[in-house]
This record gives sequence, structure tokens and C-alpha cells, in this order.
Amino acid sequence: MKVLHLFKTYFPDSFTGVERVIWNLSEGTSPMGVDSSVLTLSSDPKAILQVENHKVHQANLDFYLASTGFSVSLFKKFSKISEQADVIHYHFPWPMIDLVHLLCRPSKPTIVTYHSDIVKQRFLGKLYAPLMHLFLGSVDKIVATSPNYLETSKVLQRWEAKTTVVPIGIDERIPPDETILNRWRGRVGDNFFLFVGALRYYKGLSYLLEAARATGLPVVIAGKGESDFHIGDALPNVHFVGEITDSDKEALLSLCRAFVFPSHLRSEAFGVALLEAARAGKPMISCEIGTGTSYVNKDGETGIVVPPASSEALADAMKTLAGEHDLVERFGVAARQRYETLFRAEDMCAGYYDIYAQLIADHRQKKTS
Repeated sequence: MKVLHLFKTYFPDSFTGVERVIWNLSEGTSPMGVDSSVLTLSSDPKAILQVENHKVHQANLDFYLASTGFSVSLFKKFSKISEQADVIHYHFPWPMIDLVHLLCRPSKPTIVTYHSDIVKQRFLGKLYAPLMHLFLGSVDKIVATSPNYLETSKVLQRWEAKTTVVPIGIDERIPPDETILNRWRGRVGDNFFLFVGALRYYKGLSYLLEAARATGLPVVIAGKGESDFHIGDALPNVHFVGEITDSDKEALLSLCRAFVFPSHLRSEAFGVALLEAARAGKPMISCEIGTGTSYVNKDGETGIVVPPASSEALADAMKTLAGEHDLVERFGVAARQRYETLFRAEDMCAGYYDIYAQLIADHRQKKTS
């Protein structure tokens, strides 16, 4: 079985949320007999890259418009590569896939993982809506990453009949090396509240800083920003440690008291960082924004869910977890159990494999009938 994934960015140029999902799918389905390839854009395209057990094809990135990469050569590359695929797997949102799909009209079964609504570009989103619905209406299957997102997305509700849910899953964690653990303990201590993620507009970090200021509780913020973003310069209880490796992240997760995820806009469609915290057995604090964040962090079971854009609510939740050791222990155990039950990478891969197989079977039946 050959599967072709399409997304605007991928390794080695970028390796964040959606890209990691594609990686886990490509590598996780390989033992099941799936031969995966990824077609993406790059400002410096290379020949075919072999990445572990899957291939990466790059079309030239010609220009950006409204934070969207466009490419003329993508159409030709897609037409050629898609002929070798059994299933074409688009990752939404990226308007280029709408154009590629509708203009190239692939003869293979198609699936879309709907990672997020169009949130930031609202005006352009209205202009784009007819093309988007034409695209979503023409594919064979849509996958939402959580039942919460399916229930709250107006776009997905329109296509609910062809939409199923497969939660994002991640591999088991690699415990941190004792040397790395001790290094971080010497730098930031322990028993702190941790945030890890890209420092983007929808992450709600200003509210976390206000909560840190109000409570005086120790906070560690790790991640890379899209612009100059000097965090916690005037707050002695806030440590900004910049971009970190996966090993560093696991060390900080081991040392922290709880994980804080203050994202306040629907641009935060799932929150893989929350999964990593749950996998590490840590209680979580997140905001109710109607997305997968509240599917990962179940209020009162794995942590505390608060209203969005409220530093007061974040501060109250932090003070609760700072003062109740038994609650921290109970939430942490439940978070780990929820990861094991719902969010393992092998379960995600098995879910997609079943969809791929069914799409291929249905496609063959249509051709013979």
C-alpha cells in the first residue's frame, strides 16, 4: 500500500505539530506494509530525500500570500507522484491542496485530516470558503483529530456524514538521562509550572505571565518565538529557556509540578504538547476553546480547564495545584492513563490504516461495478 501525504511544510525545513503527526503516521504504518511519501514545499528544494522509512519530495516555494505558501511546480510533481500512490492523504488547512486536487483531479482515493479551521485570516477565509467546500465535498473521507473539534467546527458539521474521528497519538516517551535532569535541576529547580511550545499569537502567554506575576509561583517557559518576544524579563519567578531539544523537554516535564497551556484561540486545534505532558504523567491546566485541548485534558480528571484569556482563572488553577499535593498526584495518574487509553501512536496508525484499506477496497469496487 502506497500513501502520499501533502502538507505545506515538512522535515527538514520544519518539524512542529502537523509535521510530527505526518512523521508518526509514515513511520508507524511502515511495519503494517504502508510505503509513505510526503510532498511539500521548500525554498531550496532537493532531490528525493529518504527519511527513515519514508520519502520526502519537495516542490519549489514560489511565494507567500496570507501566510500560505504557493508553488507552480507542485502541480506537475503531484500529477507524477500521485500516479504511484494508492491513497492520497491531504493535511488541511493549506489552500494549495484544494487547487491541486481540483485541477489535477487525481484518480486515486483521497482523505483529508482536518487539523484546524481557518482562524486568523477571517476576511480571506470568507473569500476562500467556496473553494474550500468544493474541495472538502469532493474528497472521499475527512478525519477530525478530536470529537470536540468535530462538534464545534461549523465547517466539519457541514461534512459530518463523511467525517470520522482519529485522535492524534504519540510514541512512548524516552525518560531523560540523569545528567540532563541534574543540569536542568541546577538551572531552574523543580516543582515549577511548565509551558513548552512555539511562542505564537494564540498561545496566551501574556495571560500566563500575568498569572505568574499575581501568584509569584515559579514558571518555566520553553520555546522559540515568531518575533522578538522577551518573556519574563522583569519577573524573577519566570525562567525563559528558549528552544530546547526533546531530551531537554522530557527532563523539564519530569521536574515540573504541572503543565500550563494557556492557548486562548481556536488556532490551537489539539495541543500535542498537552499529550506529551499527559504521557509524562503530569496534571495539566488548559483553556476551554472548543478544540482538542479539552479532549486531552479532561477537566476535574486529568487537570483543570479554565475560561480562555483570563489570567485570574489561570492564577487560581495554579494556586490550587500548588497547594494540593494529593490532587496533583491524582490528576497525574489519570493523565497517564488517558494517554495510554486514547493517544498512543500505534492506535492512531491502526485507525488510519483501516481507513486507507477501506478507501482502496471501495475504490476497486467502484471500478469493477
